[in-house]
Amino acid sequence: MAGRQFQVHDLTPNEVLEGVRAGRYLLVDVREPNEVAMESYPDAATVALSTFDPRAIPDPQGRDVVFACRSGKRSVTASLIAQEQGLAYDKHLAGGMLAWKRAGCPTRNGG
Repeated sequence: MAGRQFQVHDLTPNEVLEGVRAGRYLLVDVREPNEVAMESYPDAATVALSTFDPRAIPDPQGRDVVFACRSGKRSVTASLIAQEQGLAYDKHLAGGMLAWKRAGCPTRNGG
């Protein structure tokens, strides 16, 4: 795979919310447990980037995996790691939780 170019596709908060609700996306939050405990994405799986292993992601059951974090940086990193390991997980929530909240999307307090 040397020299292979990986891409990460940006999705807006509304695209992600609509996709999760329609059963097209599995949202995977790569923030740390203390961040998730304060405020979380509804219906997201959590696989912290600090101990990230793409095999820890629940079976997406035909859905596309979309990574999310606080601002959009760690979600890109998670996507690139997954792609390097041969998984076609090339989507992330651009702007992360900050953009999600700005767009008025729902959050859950207390993880």
